[in-house]
Amino acid sequence: MTTPILCIGEVLWDSLPRGLFLGGAPFNVACHLRMLGETVHMASRIGDDELGRQILRRLAQKGLSPDDIQIDPQHPTGMVNVTLAQKDQPSYEIVAPSAWDFIEADQALRRKAAEARVLVFGSLAQRSERSRGTLETLRRIVPLNVFDINLRPPFIDRGVIAASLADAHLVKLNDQELGQLSEWFGLGSRLRPAVTALAERFQCATVCVTRGAEGALLWHGGEWFEQPGIAVEVKDAVGAGDAFLAGLIHTLLAGQSGAAMLRFANALGAYVASQDGATPPLDLAEIERLKSTEN
Repeated sequence: MTTPILCIGEVLWDSLPRGLFLGGAPFNVACHLRMLGETVHMASRIGDDELGRQILRRLAQKGLSPDDIQIDPQHPTGMVNVTLAQKDQPSYEIVAPSAWDFIEADQALRRKAAEARVLVFGSLAQRSERSRGTLETLRRIVPLNVFDINLRPPFIDRGVIAASLADAHLVKLNDQELGQLSEWFGLGSRLRPAVTALAERFQCATVCVTRGAEGALLWHGGEWFEQPGIAVEVKDAVGAGDAFLAGLIHTLLAGQSGAAMLRFANALGAYVASQDGATPPLDLAEIERLKSTEN
């Protein structure tokens, strides 16, 4: 049996021009980890409504248990209006409040955290005091914390980011988010020195910066690793960063080298960007092919 991973945060509906699609960064990461063969638990909160019931059905279809999904009698299931003005540059209108703003650190969730080795969480789910407090509690229980920074205006709080970084062992962010952190924490304007300063200031063992078509940069185990981008025909970029993070976690737990981690994560993210939807079925043979076709 593989190491249990607990993903927690928003599970919601992305409303795109072509319909409703189940999403949320931690949910997407959980789906990809499950498809990669990991034992995954997805914890969130949904409304007592039809969209919430649809989520429970979809979870089962994705091979994820609904047992860690709390039902909120007052607040609706989460919704995000996604605009694809450019295929590789989605914009988001995140409806608030939503049920996932009120995730409770109940006894069942604490037990699940005690069984897990890895906790995957982001910044968006910490926009509310209730869910933020739950995440702070769980970060003290799980031994390896993975922080996926998603700065989505207007839900950006420097104090929340700093507290999360202080608890994180692995951090994933994009180059624009690194620029914001550099401004907040005085990390400097150059990429590698800024990442090193971030890792040292918050004692993060692993920091990964995604750079879109330019690939990704990884600071891991005191070493630098860099991968160029992979040329694919982008259908939509929704979920590509979440797939990248799942690939990073999967290879980290397998004990692979930093270079191997970055190659696989890069290829997995590029593959998802070339497909429809955030969590398409994975074609591992195609992903292996993409690993050898970097620009």
